[in-house]
Amino acid sequence: MRLSRITANMSSLLLAVAFALTGATAAQADQQTDQQAAATGYVALGDSYSSGVGAGGYDSGSGDCKRTPRAYPALWAAANSPSSFSFTACSGARTGDVVANQLGPLGSGTGLVSVSVGGNDAGFADVMTTCVLQSESSCLARIATARTYVQNTLPGKLDQVYSAISGKAPAAQVVVMGYPRFYKLGGSCAVGLSETERAAINDAANLLNSTTAKRAADHGFTFGDVTSTFTGHEICSGAAWLHSVNWTNIGESYHPTSAGQSGGYLPVFRAAAS
Repeated sequence: MRLSRITANMSSLLLAVAFALTGATAAQADQQTDQQAAATGYVALGDSYSSGVGAGGYDSGSGDCKRTPRAYPALWAAANSPSSFSFTACSGARTGDVVANQLGPLGSGTGLVSVSVGGNDAGFADVMTTCVLQSESSCLARIATARTYVQNTLPGKLDQVYSAISGKAPAAQVVVMGYPRFYKLGGSCAVGLSETERAAINDAANLLNSTTAKRAADHGFTFGDVTSTFTGHEICSGAAWLHSVNWTNIGESYHPTSAGQSGGYLPVFRAAAS
């Protein structure tokens, strides 16, 4: 009986030691992983939603690309101190522009990549111009054209971008960032677009996001969905993180403010990149 009790006690002690050692090993592994992540380079690609148009404080050296330290890539880099940070996102960029002009910093040592692209290919700037300046029927027709492009043509364009990223940075974790819905339906806007137009624009944004998310997943990338963080901060919400039409600076229209970058985009990217 005494021998059995001693054996049981020894077994319990050994099991406790094993758990303690396993816990220490896991903690050390997690620390090593964090150190490795901090030691890799980060490259930020994409369009104006990644360069930070609308957030202000633009880097004069970035010219028409309008990159700003208030954009989510720069905010993440400042907080996480990657071994290198290359910011090539550019206002107005389409998928072909990303492939032709932005991939230079990618390499075998790149550990993290972010990219937002597709909205300009689909002609969303022209959609918004049409909806603001023309009739409701013209607006809805232009949205329908954009939807057809997103469904039929954009997937192949995104594949080209994603394949090019993987080819140049095969070890990188890639986070594809989506777009916010522009409008709070039933919100505080008394003038401007009709509720029908606002709903159609939101639905088109949903289609763009779902199409992008599917292509990202098929390439093994992570999709960063910002619709939830922007909920309650759309145009017509009374607490918007998006510029409405800005006649004095038309290029900032329908882009995130500084608060939209830090409160809408950054938390989603941070979670996806962790």
